[in-house]
Amino acid sequence: MSMLQQIVKKKLKQVSSTELLSYSKEYNIALTKKQAKEISAYLKQTKLDPFNENDRMKMFKKLAKITDIQTAQKAQKIFHKLIKEYGVESWFD
Repeated sequence: MSMLQQIVKKKLKQVSSTELLSYSKEYNIALTKKQAKEISAYLKQTKLDPFNENDRMKMFKKLAKITDIQTAQKAQKIFHKLIKEYGVESWFD
């Protein structure tokens, strides 16, 4: 695993609900304070690897349970857009 992948994993573990709310506004995703807190808590405790496709799908399913299916689908589309924009598709299997 590259150092940058480790940094991404660490950031996911440390993302705050306030940051999530800020990102939700930036990417036009409806998110309540309660949902942001639940997502942040989940990311802090999960052992799932966002670079592994199966684990990533489990994470998006959990996001859908916390929010709703449309929000999870929108987040997934933004995720794919961002990894293409940054040219890091090869990091994700």
